[in-house]
Amino acid sequence: MQYEFLKQFPRRMKNIGRYATLFTNSSQKTTWRQYGFATVDEQFNMIFAVMLYLMEQSLREESCTMDDIGAYIDTVNSAYFRKEMSYEDCRKMGDFIVNVILSNEGKPMYFEGFDFEARAYRRMNISYVANRIIYLDAEVKRTSYYLTDDGYSLLLGTLEIENNMKLTVHEMIFKMHLEKQSYDKAVDEIKNVFNLLRIQLQKIQEAMGKIRRNALSYSVADYKTILEENMDTIRETRQKFMEYREMVKTRVKELEEENINVRRLDKKEEEKLGHLRVIEHYLNRSIDEHQKILNSHFDLKTLYTRELEDLSKMSLIKRFSLRNDLYDKLLAQPEGLARLDYFFRPLFAQEPEKIYNLNKALELQRPIRRKADEDISETIDFDEESWQKEREAQRLKKLKKYEKSLGILLETLMRRPELTLAQLKEEAFRTEEEKERLVPNVEIFKEIMVELLRSREIDIPALEKERSEYIQEPSGGFQLNEMLLQLLEGYESAGAKKVRGIRIYRIEDDVTVVFEHVPDEAGNYRNIRCSNVSFGMTFADGAAAGRNAPDELESDQ
Repeated sequence: MQYEFLKQFPRRMKNIGRYATLFTNSSQKTTWRQYGFATVDEQFNMIFAVMLYLMEQSLREESCTMDDIGAYIDTVNSAYFRKEMSYEDCRKMGDFIVNVILSNEGKPMYFEGFDFEARAYRRMNISYVANRIIYLDAEVKRTSYYLTDDGYSLLLGTLEIENNMKLTVHEMIFKMHLEKQSYDKAVDEIKNVFNLLRIQLQKIQEAMGKIRRNALSYSVADYKTILEENMDTIRETRQKFMEYREMVKTRVKELEEENINVRRLDKKEEEKLGHLRVIEHYLNRSIDEHQKILNSHFDLKTLYTRELEDLSKMSLIKRFSLRNDLYDKLLAQPEGLARLDYFFRPLFAQEPEKIYNLNKALELQRPIRRKADEDISETIDFDEESWQKEREAQRLKKLKKYEKSLGILLETLMRRPELTLAQLKEEAFRTEEEKERLVPNVEIFKEIMVELLRSREIDIPALEKERSEYIQEPSGGFQLNEMLLQLLEGYESAGAKKVRGIRIYRIEDDVTVVFEHVPDEAGNYRNIRCSNVSFGMTFADGAAAGRNAPDELESDQ
């Protein structure tokens, strides 16, 4: 070829086609003027704002129905664009953007790029959005929208980075921000890294879907490209992320210990601690995505190989026509029905082909003890089941201790909306039973108090709203917010229904509250010392709350 730089021309035209097709679909529509978007600039700003919302929902693997899109447009419009549109108008415009502009009313979209090697135009399909059927509350049927590979490429293509370099570049920038302790910027970069890993995993899953439908429709060039991208993603990524995670864990531990034992963190240091926790969370998710990509990589190779082998075997199958080779001959010679078994016998009585396996002949022969193996496997299954039941019982027993300790605090607060830790100790230590309820052991009491100090202000209606809006799997361990809601819902008194918030503050009186002779999980007895804490509970009728935030706890022998 005379001009080597024209080899990748169709690929460049595919990128151009994504923008050109979108412009063509939008520029000729007069519907925009009904909503006050008269200029092309305004129209494309709204289109890309909607596409970014679709991408965010796709990456989170959350549903994105037309109601969600309408509510998003309504929020963005009222806060920024300020067009005179009602919620119904916003929903209609969302339907117009997704189904008319991005989906072309269900008709396929194509863009032709010239292939200089083939000396002809290559017709390339453009698709921004796809949809699937979901069921809300297990009954209501809805259509959920998500971005396709073209949609992601359209949004991420402005980075001017090749696909195989994006992850490396973002990882280098993340490392730089982490070393400079610019944790707010490092959060954005680790999110970008996680998004790229999620996109790569989705590309593998889509490729496997195409191969299952028809392996011949998935070209070897596409297969080679995705394998190379997988290898670039897998190479050294896991080890680097694990090192980053250990570094972040160390810094989080240092800040938490300083906050507990030395001094209270200032506002800037608390922000850093919050950013570090977010970074650690996304690093854990990135390592999980890396493992999924690694597994999917081998699954893709196995699937593609198997499908191609099955297609090649089909060409070796000898076929015959039942009408020509059986029915017509029987009609011509009906006496053949008496010998019909000669025709069908090979189908049911074929002898298996025997081959001599030299590897098996040279392999060390061992006696087969099938019955013994079955007995052993049954014993293992029984032991494993018993172990799981025992482990679950221990977990529930420990959670019950958390519930009792937090419950005695709530019950006391509902009687006295303002309460200190010293007063709580006096009331709870009247009997041995209440003492064990409040402080079952060092670890449980310390964890409850630390979680309370971190929360500082707990908004009960906000927690109830969050739980109603998001479907989350129940956690296996202690979660302060979950247990608070469970306890408050379990109380039948009218006062419990009126609780609106809980505040936890430190009292500047230099009083140290000591809990003596408290067992730990190892069976040793310790003393717990902590600064005095003020607890306050607010009700629907406006009861007051307590003061300042507490120091953390210490334990000594």
